[in-house]
Amino acid sequence: MALGFFSKLKDGLSRSSQKLSGGISAVFTRRKLDDEALEELEDLLISADLGTTLSSRIIAQFRRSRFGKEVTDAEIKQSLAEEISETLKPVAKPFVLNPALKPHVVLVVGVNGTGKTTTIGKMAQWFHEQGKKPVMVAGDTFRAAAVEQLQIWGQRTNTPVVAGGKNADSAGLAFDGLTQAKSLGADVLLIDTAGRLHNKAALMDELAKMIRVLRKQDETAPHSVLLVLDATTGQNAIQQVKVFREMVAVTGLVVTKLDGSARGGIVVALAEEFGLPVHAVGVGEQAGDLRPFDAMDYARGLVGAEAVS
Repeated sequence: MALGFFSKLKDGLSRSSQKLSGGISAVFTRRKLDDEALEELEDLLISADLGTTLSSRIIAQFRRSRFGKEVTDAEIKQSLAEEISETLKPVAKPFVLNPALKPHVVLVVGVNGTGKTTTIGKMAQWFHEQGKKPVMVAGDTFRAAAVEQLQIWGQRTNTPVVAGGKNADSAGLAFDGLTQAKSLGADVLLIDTAGRLHNKAALMDELAKMIRVLRKQDETAPHSVLLVLDATTGQNAIQQVKVFREMVAVTGLVVTKLDGSARGGIVVALAEEFGLPVHAVGVGEQAGDLRPFDAMDYARGLVGAEAVS
């Protein structure tokens, strides 16, 4: 991960790290790591959305390795970053296209407002930068704004967009998108979907139909199902993963809006609970603000530890 993006990630996570880093500094201005200090640290970790399981494990590790020793806040932050990155490393997996698939079909799901459509646009930009040819499908036909937004990204990234009118059949659009992607020799087909969770049965039916229709052309599609989560929702993101996994076989996560969140610890809680690959994180509106997820950079940004050059 480029240092420029690390700086941006650190800035994006500053609301999360201020709370955690400030709390650590308050507890550990050179003092012994005793029961009281560990209890305060555990409360801090839980309040930062790291989840109780991981927080307890980190405290147990600190108790074994550092108990009774005099520690500084910088030492605690570095140790904490290392502990957190160990949880994150198994899930930090860049999103890689399968070159044997022409195209690699990616279904992008998530509740409305998580940044699904923007993420698809940014991914199209990514693939262009890698010399790949993407095609996008505006499958969230209930929101005219989503269709328009994807078309703007299409112009910006010079990517074909398959779209219909308001309330058009999203499964039919996905089918047409796959046909077009094949005819263009595209490397990847990125399909936007609706995210109306308040009507879960209808959404489940719609996603099932999309998959059924895609499989008339390619029985292995979709090859990836990416769930986009908004970091600002904190623990609610865990519930969203559970609900979407009931509907569709989620293969990986993208976490957005870290620049607006004081709840960056949720990524760690998600890794701990589900072990699903976290392919990318977003820290802003620009195309370059969505980047592959790096465990150590994220852990350092989260706790306010310095980057090691």
